[in-house]
Amino acid sequence: MENDPKKCQSCGKLIRGRSDKKFCDDYCRNNYNNQLRAEDNNYVRNINNALRRNRRILQEILPAGDELIKTSKEKLSQAGFRFKYFTHTYVNKKGSTYYFCYEYGYLPLENDLYLIVHRKEEA
Repeated sequence: MENDPKKCQSCGKLIRGRSDKKFCDDYCRNNYNNQLRAEDNNYVRNINNALRRNRRILQEILPAGDELIKTSKEKLSQAGFRFKYFTHTYVNKKGSTYYFCYEYGYLPLENDLYLIVHRKEEA
């Protein structure tokens, strides 16, 4: 049996109780595990925030009730749109690729113009 007192992996306090215990309480255990995953969680959170922002920008540009409208790349960029973040793509029968942020999408056109579309759920 060990005579060395064990210390909590999170706060460093002495641990009492079972010999295989690693943390002094649930708070320290949760804190330790949250810190291990913090970097991954921040990365995913930042991407999700960018996707939601892109969706909101497309939604604000497209008037309610309309299904499509043209806008400039400059207007999208000024609103904070980040073109590298999208949820999925759709290629139509003509071979044009639409980039979607959830149900709102855009199609790059000539002269830095974009066609903004809203895809309805198919029942």
